[in-house]
Amino acid sequence: MLAEIITIGDEILIGQIIDTNSAWIAKEFNALGIQLHQITSVSDEASHIKDAVTKALMSNDIVLLTGGLGPTKDDITKQTLCELFGTRLVFDETAFENVKEIFGKRGFPILETNKAQAMLPENCTPLYNTCGTAPGMWFDIGDKIVASMPGVPYEMKAMMTESVLPRLKNQFKFPVIVHRTLQTAGAGESFIAEKIKDIESSLPKHIKLAYLPALGIVRLRLTGKGDDATLLNSEIDTYATLLLECLGNIVFGEGELSLAEHVCQLLKSKSKTLALAESCTGGYVSSLIVQVPGCSEYFMGSTVTYSYQAKEDVLDVKHETLTIHGAVSEPCVDEMLNGVIKRYGTDCAIAISGIAGPDGGTLDKPVGTIYIGVIVNEKKIIKRFQFEKNRIRNIERAAMSALNLLRLELL
Repeated sequence: MLAEIITIGDEILIGQIIDTNSAWIAKEFNALGIQLHQITSVSDEASHIKDAVTKALMSNDIVLLTGGLGPTKDDITKQTLCELFGTRLVFDETAFENVKEIFGKRGFPILETNKAQAMLPENCTPLYNTCGTAPGMWFDIGDKIVASMPGVPYEMKAMMTESVLPRLKNQFKFPVIVHRTLQTAGAGESFIAEKIKDIESSLPKHIKLAYLPALGIVRLRLTGKGDDATLLNSEIDTYATLLLECLGNIVFGEGELSLAEHVCQLLKSKSKTLALAESCTGGYVSSLIVQVPGCSEYFMGSTVTYSYQAKEDVLDVKHETLTIHGAVSEPCVDEMLNGVIKRYGTDCAIAISGIAGPDGGTLDKPVGTIYIGVIVNEKKIIKRFQFEKNRIRNIERAAMSALNLLRLELL
């Protein structure tokens, strides 16, 4: 079962907005067992829309369109599909009632352009919009499907969830797809690939392993396709167990669990409290922690001590330490750890100081030099990391490295 998504709108092609609709639809299709064959973006021109739909129908069973539906002159999808499928626009009373209801709630008058939204192709099945005024359209083209939806993300998602996906499930039989994702930290993609190469080589043809790297994180996704859900789940579980045994504590969790969420789970389960002292990361690690609900149970606070003076005044870092060794040094981070533990009285602490860049590096401390220290129950560990020259990536990688260092010490 192959599918294509066609996004309509000049705003996508000129980079004014990012196409998040396709990513969301792709996830929904993947869960159903529909193989997304292609994603195409076209301008608000009838010829481009016709050409894209015609080509998509040649090689796909399902074609979804988003965008180009609304009250303005550049919303030409309806008329274009009428011309393409040899039909005409007719008035749909239910769609018009929806328009009247929405405008009535908002206290707006209904204009002629709004009435036009209730005009739909005669040979389509209307997809009524519960979140807006523009209805969608479902076309049965032989044994193929074309569905057109609004481009506004929350309207599209509602229409997909309430109408399109249920109709697809009723009309087609999809294969069973099983996913299982392992989250890893502290090891690169190539290291992991080498370590698990024998397991990967033993995978049967209907089970695939994908590497999904991000800054400081590599996700390993096992995907199996078949007809027997019970058998497929059992096979996926077997290979996931082999990966877990091989990788050990490189794996920190499964599914969509973030590293920050996992660290917070560890702190809570072990009844430990945490405080942070951040310099070059500017509070970024703290922001990741506070995004986790319930963190007030174990997260006591943080300080962003960016300057020499702040490190001395807030964390009691010695002036001599800074003048002799500098802020980006093991002795400085050691004293930052002592200072933040003293200030907050916690069981655990993280301290970070480094050169995020793009300037400020020296021969012995180039841009990307980051010192990260962790204390867990009075046991202290400080490591030097050498990242790259990109400031934002250095901050993000330092944060992931700090959380992973704490994770390993908590374990």
